[in-house]
Amino acid sequence: MNKMRLFRLKNQMLIGNALANIIGVNVAEMISYRSISPPPPEAVALFERVDAVFLPLSFGLIFIITVFYELPIRRFLNRCHRSGGGYPGVDPSARQRLLNEPFFLIAVDFLTWIIAAVVYTSAVYRTPFGPLLAGRVFFQTIFVGIITTTIAFFVIEWRLQKSLVPVLFPEGGLYATRGTLRIRIGTRLAALIAAANLIPFLAFLMIVQKTLRFDYPPDQMLVQLRTTINTNSVLFIAVGVFLTILVSSNLTRPFGDIIKVLQNVRNGRLDRRVAVRSNDEIGYVGDVINEMTAGLREREKMHQSLELAREVQQNLLPRCAPQQMGLDIAGRSIYCDQTGGDYFDFLEVGPPGDNTVGLVVGDVSGHGVPSALLMATARALMRQRSFLPGGPAQVVSDVNSHLSRDVEDSGQFMTLFYLVIDPVQRELKWVRAGHEPAVLYDPHRDVFEELRGFGMALGVDEAWKYQEENKRGLTDGQVILIGTDGIWESRNREGRMFGKEALLDLIRKNAACSAEEILQAIIDSIKHFQQDIEPEDDVTLVVAKIKTG
Repeated sequence: MNKMRLFRLKNQMLIGNALANIIGVNVAEMISYRSISPPPPEAVALFERVDAVFLPLSFGLIFIITVFYELPIRRFLNRCHRSGGGYPGVDPSARQRLLNEPFFLIAVDFLTWIIAAVVYTSAVYRTPFGPLLAGRVFFQTIFVGIITTTIAFFVIEWRLQKSLVPVLFPEGGLYATRGTLRIRIGTRLAALIAAANLIPFLAFLMIVQKTLRFDYPPDQMLVQLRTTINTNSVLFIAVGVFLTILVSSNLTRPFGDIIKVLQNVRNGRLDRRVAVRSNDEIGYVGDVINEMTAGLREREKMHQSLELAREVQQNLLPRCAPQQMGLDIAGRSIYCDQTGGDYFDFLEVGPPGDNTVGLVVGDVSGHGVPSALLMATARALMRQRSFLPGGPAQVVSDVNSHLSRDVEDSGQFMTLFYLVIDPVQRELKWVRAGHEPAVLYDPHRDVFEELRGFGMALGVDEAWKYQEENKRGLTDGQVILIGTDGIWESRNREGRMFGKEALLDLIRKNAACSAEEILQAIIDSIKHFQQDIEPEDDVTLVVAKIKTG
């Protein structure tokens, strides 16, 4: 901010107000000298003597009062100049005074015009011209004062919005400033109507009333009346046009900015802000739109982050099932949010060349990013621990010990089913940590068996020791299914759950198919059951089928 701009900013209100009052003084003289009964030369000479004293005093007093009122604003502008163009923290009193300044200045202006009416009326009253001219001077001065203060208000507000508000309110928020007066749109329009219609109407009524007080010849009366009407008509038309332009500019400019921002939002562009310049309804709408676009930007960033997290989490899940002799395996997770807490994995256990494989299915409490983080932690712990010596019970116990320290006092936990299949020895070993039992189906006998066991969810008790269960004598064609409760607890539009019976029936009907085909049949049935209802829980399913090596 250079010195010239600093000077202009500091004196915007002062110059605008002075110009409005100078115009008012000249309008008063024009109306007086071109009225239906101009003042006599002696009165004109008296007015000139009073002008020589009163005008400098009144303008000087307005100058001093304005500068004193603007001290906080001027101090802030000086700090902006010293900072080299930056905008230091604004004093709340500077903002408050800036928004109240149009009201303050028109109050000072109107009070000055009232004093002027009293001064000029008193000067005329003591002259031989009598009380008739004194009364005319008083009401004429008050009348011009109303016009002048109306024009001054709109001029000051226009300069304020154009020059000073962008400096003191670079981020908007005018409506939230406490202790300020507001001129609403309806009040602006009412003032415009009064200035362009009501005041001229009253002026012409006064002209008509004056014609009744003077005993002029008809031809002279018509000449004087025409001169007075022409003068007042030009004046009020000019005032009406000028105020209409100012009010229109104060309304159309922010509305145009709002429309452009909303068009950008509709087209997916959220980088533009509404330039808020007033503390009325339009300014409030601008602030709300800016908050909305900022929220949309944050949501867009969050959405992108969640999409990235979903991609990362999906990459943590196995991309393909292991090709093991004597086994056909398939697995899949479907999240109800971008990220989820369900987890499955295929682990290599045993020495190299051994066909033993570990199947893990886990379900973290809750949904979203916190559950996804805990799922990633559990996956890393399971993978790291599975390469070390020890059976399934020891693996899960060690993972629980580490996980409990991570989730301590968070209230989170994770259920898990860890199944080790040895297709050569035809043996199953498993640990159930608070998870739903796995299902073993023998199609030859058409018998379902639950792989049960006792164990607490991971993350609840650091010292918990898990027990290993086992089963021998697997036969070809047997199907093993490990899933999360999002399968059988899926609901349709009527609120009815999918249920375990439907799941078991699907396994029975598709037992002759491959593991991938069984898995796909179950997922398709769930989607058909839900129809267009958004799922409420993650769905994770691992299917293993015993086959001839």
